[in-house]
Amino acid sequence: MKKLASLGMVLLSTLLVTAFVAHVNKDKPVPVPPSKQRTGDAVKGYDYLITGDYVKGGIPYKLFLMGMGKSTNHLGRKGLNAPLQYDYTAVKATNGEILAAPNCMQCHAQVFDGKLMVGLGNAGVDFTKGQRMNAKNIALLEAFVKGRSANEYEASLPFFTVTKAIAPYLHADVPGVNTADRLAALLVAHRDPVTFKWNPSPSLVIPQEVIPTDTPPWWLLKKKNAMFYNGFGRGDFGRFLMASNLLTVNDTAEARLVDNHMPDLLAYIYSIEAPRYPHAVDTVLAATGRTLFEKSCSGCHGNYGNNASYPNLLIPESIIGTDSALFKSNYSNPQFVSWFNKSWFTQGDHPASLQPYAGYIAPPLDGIWISAPYLHNGSVPNLEAMLNSKARPTYWSRNFAQPEYDYETIGWKFKEASKPVEGITYNTTKPGYGNYGHRFGDKLKPMERKAVIEYLKTL
Repeated sequence: MKKLASLGMVLLSTLLVTAFVAHVNKDKPVPVPPSKQRTGDAVKGYDYLITGDYVKGGIPYKLFLMGMGKSTNHLGRKGLNAPLQYDYTAVKATNGEILAAPNCMQCHAQVFDGKLMVGLGNAGVDFTKGQRMNAKNIALLEAFVKGRSANEYEASLPFFTVTKAIAPYLHADVPGVNTADRLAALLVAHRDPVTFKWNPSPSLVIPQEVIPTDTPPWWLLKKKNAMFYNGFGRGDFGRFLMASNLLTVNDTAEARLVDNHMPDLLAYIYSIEAPRYPHAVDTVLAATGRTLFEKSCSGCHGNYGNNASYPNLLIPESIIGTDSALFKSNYSNPQFVSWFNKSWFTQGDHPASLQPYAGYIAPPLDGIWISAPYLHNGSVPNLEAMLNSKARPTYWSRNFAQPEYDYETIGWKFKEASKPVEGITYNTTKPGYGNYGHRFGDKLKPMERKAVIEYLKTL
């Protein structure tokens, strides 16, 4: 009984300390401590990224080429991968059939001004109901493959099984935003946390809301001590990088093979540098902007140049004031955090864990000129509006078929609308899509704002 009483006192003390720390820090930025990361070979990591079978399921290769046609070989790949678009990889199924499988560059690469930028978040991704890989089209494709070839159907069945289960619940309201958090929730709801075996029915309650995110550039990761917008990805980054493997993984033995490549993949990601702004910069104006930036912005976003530093600060909701739906979902739907923290990902000598936070991390700003739209949900179309909240449109749209970049305001050219149009207009009045908060630039005068933007072009 004494031991139980002592244990109870320890638990009570821990809870009181945790509550006290949370209270003390609720209105102050919280630094994120570093965690040890595995290192590897960047060259091998790049090769694994563009040719590896970390996603082992997909569409029959020949059928894929029939439907999609040959694509520009942006990656200079050879053999079976040469005719595929950059965000698919040829993989061999267990029965020997070749499949075209989606890869990481579905979200983490984008063609920008005719050049493929590996590591740039895909601002053209489409998760709307009208996308080609919607639930209806997947069902039609499965039926066609089943009637076409028994071997092809056997090879692609795991992919069809998973995509049929998740596709109906993976919709965003507008193109350009990512539903990665929703995808992760759907996948883990169907997988055993210890074995990764697929369950036909979800074992976790899946919330109704789909919260959008903007995919951050990979080149920022080298500066970060935690992953994701609220910094809740702690420990080994490789375990988070391999999450796409959950799409078609059979079991943890297969996951272990993918995990072995993660040190190389992380080494490659760490080697990526932010692209330089391609046009002339007013150096005098940029120097003024740098002074303003270092006075008002560097405390959260860090310093750049010869004395570069990044503080890795979590900014509480009371300070940042941005749309809270993303971080609040970790608290209103704790079943997913619990799944991860008792899963295979937390096992072994390089574990990872999720530690939710009521706010967002202030990101590094390297290459910010190319990473529009802005805020964690992509609700602000350009840097001008990012630094002037009054200039942020309530409803706006952009041309995804022929995207144009505005090198002055820094962001995608867009059209403001008087009312929302479903599937076309970004509607900032919807929960999770809000463009409010981060109003720190409002105090700048117009010329000061212009100077800061000119400086941000140099990062």
